[in-house]
Amino acid sequence: MRSRFTATWKVLPTTVRKTIVLVIGSTLILTGMLLIVLPGPFTLPLVILGLVVLALEFAWAERTLEKVKAQGAKVDPRKLFKKK
Repeated sequence: MRSRFTATWKVLPTTVRKTIVLVIGSTLILTGMLLIVLPGPFTLPLVILGLVVLALEFAWAERTLEKVKAQGAKVDPRKLFKKK
């Protein structure tokens, strides 16, 4: 199933692929940003997932995702959830 999808995806023209990725990735990022303001779970994962989707076709999104990964590696979860 996956190889069939990959083969179909590669056959699509570049502009169509980029448009599909842009719409899906932007929707995920905007939804994640809206959930920061509105009550709801899963804010940051949606933004990161949107960057992952955008990184499939856009180099700038891939660079941004690498920066996010580097910053995430610096976070120590023991300090975030430290009981006082």
